[in-house]
Amino acid sequence: MKDLNKKAFAGLLQLFISMTALLFLPAWTFRYWQAWVFLVVFFVPVLAITLYFMQIDPKLLERRTVSGPVAEKERRQKIIQSLASIAFIAVIVFPAIDHRRAWSRVPTYGVAVGDFLVAFGLIGVFFVFKENSYTSAIIEVAAEQKVITTGPYARVRHPMYIGALVMLLGVPLALGSWWGLLTIIPMTMVIVWRLLDEERFLARNLSGYSEYMKKVRYRLLPFLW
Repeated sequence: MKDLNKKAFAGLLQLFISMTALLFLPAWTFRYWQAWVFLVVFFVPVLAITLYFMQIDPKLLERRTVSGPVAEKERRQKIIQSLASIAFIAVIVFPAIDHRRAWSRVPTYGVAVGDFLVAFGLIGVFFVFKENSYTSAIIEVAAEQKVITTGPYARVRHPMYIGALVMLLGVPLALGSWWGLLTIIPMTMVIVWRLLDEERFLARNLSGYSEYMKKVRYRLLPFLW
C-alpha cells in the first residue's frame, strides 16, 4: 500500500512539473496569472481524488497509475496513446504560446468559465471512478471484471470521456486563449478513435459487453452518438 501511494504521489509530482514546464517555458514568463490559477484548479481536485481512492479503492488507484503508450498491451492502443500524449501537450502549449505572442485575449469571465469547466469535468470523472472500480488507464480486462450498467453507464457507454472532454474544452479558455480551442479538435478525434477501439476490445474479451452495447445505444452524447 505504501509503495502504491508513493507511486501515485510521484506520478502527480511528475505531472505537475511537466505541466508547469509546458506552460511557462513557451510563455517565457511567470507573469501568467491564468496559468497559475489553472494549475490550482486542476491539481487540487486531482490531489483530492487521489487521496480519496487511496483510502476507499486502492485497486482503482493502482489501475490508474499504470498508464501511457508503453503500458498499453495492444499495438493500436500504443499508437493512440502516443497521439493522445502529443494532442494533450498541444492543448497546454498552444495557449501558452498564444499568451506570449498575444494572438488572442479571453476576458476574465471567459477564463473563469474555462476554470469551471476544468473543475466540473474532473468532478465528473471522479463520479465515474466511484461507479466503476475497473476504470483502468490502459485497455485491459481484469480477471474479476464485470460490465457496469448503473449510474452514468445506464445513459452512455463512455461517461469518463465526457468528463475528460469537458475538462479539456475548459483548458484553453482557462489559459486565456481563443485560438487554443482549435487543439480540442485533434484531441477529440483521438479520444473517439480510442473509445471505438476500446469497444472492439471489450466486446471480444469482456463477457456481457456486446449485450450492453445493444442495450445502451449512445457512446458519448445521449440521443446523438
